[in-house]
Amino acid sequence: MTVVAGFDDPSGMVTADQLAALLKAYNPQSDSDMIRRAYAFGEEAHAGQTRTSGEPYFTHPVAVATILAEQQLDDASIVTALLHDTIEDTGRSFSTVKAEFGEEIAILVDGVTKLTNLELSSVETKQAENFRKLLLAMSKDLRVIVVKLADRLHNMRTIKFLAMEKQQRKARETMDIYAPLAGRMGMQSIREELEDIGFKILNPDARQSLLRRFISLRNETGDLIPKITQDIREALAPYGIEANVVGREKKPYSIWRKMEEKHEPFGRLSDIYGFRIITQDVRDVYLALGAVHQRWAAVPGRFKDYISQPKSNGYRSIHTTVSGRSAKRVEIQIRTRAMHAVAETGVAAHWSYKDGERFENPFVVDPLRWLNQLTERFEAAENPNDFLEHVKLEMFTDQVFCFTPKGEVVKLPRGATPIDFAYAIHTRIGDSCVGAKVDGQRVPLWTRLRNGQSVVIIRAEGQRPQPSWEDMVTTGRAKSAIRRSLREEHRAAHIRLGRELARVALERVGKRATDKALSTAAKQMSLTSGDELLAKLGTAEVTGAELIRTLYPELVAETESFAPEATDDATIVGLSDNQTAMPAPCCQPIPGERIVGVAVKGYGVEMHAIDCTILAELEDQADKWIDLRWTEAASRTAHLAVLEVAMANDAGVLGRICTLIGEQRANINDIVFTERKPDFFRVVIDIEVRDMGHLHNVSTAIEADSDVAEVTRFRGFSAVPS
Repeated sequence: MTVVAGFDDPSGMVTADQLAALLKAYNPQSDSDMIRRAYAFGEEAHAGQTRTSGEPYFTHPVAVATILAEQQLDDASIVTALLHDTIEDTGRSFSTVKAEFGEEIAILVDGVTKLTNLELSSVETKQAENFRKLLLAMSKDLRVIVVKLADRLHNMRTIKFLAMEKQQRKARETMDIYAPLAGRMGMQSIREELEDIGFKILNPDARQSLLRRFISLRNETGDLIPKITQDIREALAPYGIEANVVGREKKPYSIWRKMEEKHEPFGRLSDIYGFRIITQDVRDVYLALGAVHQRWAAVPGRFKDYISQPKSNGYRSIHTTVSGRSAKRVEIQIRTRAMHAVAETGVAAHWSYKDGERFENPFVVDPLRWLNQLTERFEAAENPNDFLEHVKLEMFTDQVFCFTPKGEVVKLPRGATPIDFAYAIHTRIGDSCVGAKVDGQRVPLWTRLRNGQSVVIIRAEGQRPQPSWEDMVTTGRAKSAIRRSLREEHRAAHIRLGRELARVALERVGKRATDKALSTAAKQMSLTSGDELLAKLGTAEVTGAELIRTLYPELVAETESFAPEATDDATIVGLSDNQTAMPAPCCQPIPGERIVGVAVKGYGVEMHAIDCTILAELEDQADKWIDLRWTEAASRTAHLAVLEVAMANDAGVLGRICTLIGEQRANINDIVFTERKPDFFRVVIDIEVRDMGHLHNVSTAIEADSDVAEVTRFRGFSAVPS
């Protein structure tokens, strides 16, 4: 990587001639005249503008261009960097840039401008929606995001001039999105610097602590890096391997992440040093691996061959960990020069130059194919937050490679299960999965797959994804498919329930729940369809009373004659003038039950049924007890009661139960399924009744149904009041 002299000098700025010379050094075919024209165009456009630091604003585009030049990118990317803020901040138009520099550069500049305009917000939903748009913008030309990453890197380098609150927001955004995206693209040097700056802002104490530990370790053992580097060179020498060997301490954030993942202190971490052996060809890679393993003992379970099974961003390398000098565990990466170029710049290497020619690196993944691999798994995600979660999962995780019975390789994130494997093959296979065999042995579906295992998925027609699966899987594709299937299943049940609730509500005022009536009400409520209205009725987001109020406002009085009213002092005898009472959530007493009040500091009086278990726990606090009783007026208002019903899982049963409740002039507040089995449902129904007699009539009517197995009154629980 080339660095321009004076670049790090905050008072200086790379000149047009220096930038053109930097490009010529790796690409003699570079159009220096265009570089100078773009430099002049940007400088003139940003004249008079300053950054928060007080520097001329144009220092920023020049710094971004220099970062990309260090990555040895093409002229179009460099010019785009110089002009990336002109359309947004200076009033220069797309057509002006196109006339001066051509359509390709104008489109790139416009793409970066659009990304900047939808700069990710700290509001999660907006962040998710914008990240989806970010990926769509990338699909037109991946260089757009390459420029954006360089833009973010320079902004992070100069972030100290912002207010601390904004620094933390930008740092968190960088750690969540930009750093992992740079890593997913294979741009490791940019990723590491973004992470280090973000770590410094978000957790400065932890970073300083790690740096102090490194200094202490060097004082204890001396600088091991040059010593181990020399050891490796000596191990390679007898085999005549020509290689460049470099070593380094791992970055503080990398160490911190391993400490968090492994729950180990710094002193117990093994591979805090990293070394690279960069050879001429693949033959020497494996020869070097043999030399290293002959010289030092390999650590079991710490070998990865990303040459035979490359990562999806084109990364290829051998990773091994050995017990090196002073018994320190040392991670060694071995790869060729061409592989190393991809390891440093990733997908961006597609546009890089070497020795004056566009470098056709055989290991670079085609940008369009790579982007399709990244996005194809998330297209089905309906919820923007699901989409963002899935992308983060994919970008942060390492991979394992498993095999189908036909020997085809399936790439999955580390920690993936057979369910992830099934969905990776096809959504239909995932939905119908009932079991799996791994290496010929039947295993539970929550089993974590390991590299090299062969997986057979056992299917059954009629099987549907289970809610528990969502906690078992790790891939975005599997999570999205499971959630979508569960939503569809629940939506169908909610629509069926909503149709019964609508029928009961409208029949009470002598009307019919026709499709025309439902679609009219949906339109009045700004809903998309009658089915959406029914679904909201089924989930208690819309009530039957609201439906009637929308369609027949003149009939509202009839439906509201039994409207819910809060229990007030007129319904209770035994309260002092300044006291108010509310039913306790643990027993939810209603008129007809003997009640006792318990004074609760800062709240008032809680009314408990005489058989409430909480009262037994308060026997030693009799001074808080208040003797209460209901008045006759209490039975003229609505009181909440909860019934738990076990019923057959047959068509129409739930509808009949709703009808029976309506016929008893009780209002349904909510219905929740607590258990779903092939042969029965268990549901909890919130209803409003007048008193115990009314509740008894409702329970009896439900229990008399031939498809109802059991009806019980369900009581909640609360903490003991103090």
